[in-house]
Amino acid sequence: MLKRLLIIIVTVLALPSAVNAQWDAQFSDYTTLKSLYNPAVSGTNGMLDVAAAYSMQMAGYDDAPKTMYLGANLPIYFLGPRHGAGVSLMNDEIGIFKTQRINLQYAVNMKLGKKSRLAVGVQGSMISEEIDPSDLKLSDTNDPAFPTSTVNGSGFDFAAGLYFYNPKYWAGLSVQHANAPVLEVGDTYEVSMSQIYYLMGGCNIKIKNTLLSLQPSFLVQTDLQSWREDVQCKLTYEYENRKMFFGVGYSPKTSVTAMVGGNFHGVQLGYSYQMYTEGIGLENGSHEITLSYQTNLDLFKKGRNKHKSVRFL
Repeated sequence: MLKRLLIIIVTVLALPSAVNAQWDAQFSDYTTLKSLYNPAVSGTNGMLDVAAAYSMQMAGYDDAPKTMYLGANLPIYFLGPRHGAGVSLMNDEIGIFKTQRINLQYAVNMKLGKKSRLAVGVQGSMISEEIDPSDLKLSDTNDPAFPTSTVNGSGFDFAAGLYFYNPKYWAGLSVQHANAPVLEVGDTYEVSMSQIYYLMGGCNIKIKNTLLSLQPSFLVQTDLQSWREDVQCKLTYEYENRKMFFGVGYSPKTSVTAMVGGNFHGVQLGYSYQMYTEGIGLENGSHEITLSYQTNLDLFKKGRNKHKSVRFL
């Protein structure tokens, strides 16, 4: 096998998340991309929420995993009760494998008390899987484990979730690949996807008499056989329409993450570096950039379009 094939072997042997289960691509700054993990989040903040992310994992290796995400969700006020919808695209590449997803989301939320809400959401996806062996040079060109030309296949995927939230804290439970799809790639190969469950939660803690606040959170994912846990905490400084945050994250037996970012008039830019604590090592970690934008679309809100007269103040 050539060096390009080593990336596949290293991924399987070195990363605990790849050894134990077929995890989906994961981003370090998961709180910025909550709707990626749970479709019930769509439209719950009452704003148009557009987010993009790019992650380059295992830096320094040839054909290292690269993941790109672009998504948008918004509330649909004209339907009456608070409804939400979202759409997202994802492209995930690792070695000779490329996975692409197009997701459509719908959510509806209801009141629980004065300030709390519970949302229910579903997601339908089209998944495409491609295997391109063009860069491989094998000692045995007739090895049946590898195709001789590019092959691809596609199928339908389904996800669902619950999301509880209020101004102080939030929590969500969701399942991806609920229908456990099996993609036929070419005439010979199959790609099966196990159901993966996600439990997320977090809160916002104001530090008295300061412009600072803390946002601790967690993300647990499992296929009911293996587990991965991530905990994170951001320290945010907020003044008028400007925010700055610094954060740290930790995943037992996997990685330590450092993150920094800022929000200016609704536009947030963040950078994260995930350092693997086992297998690959600290110097070959993952770089991640997130960019998001939020704006209020509630045109039906009482008084939103009122203006004072320039003659009668």
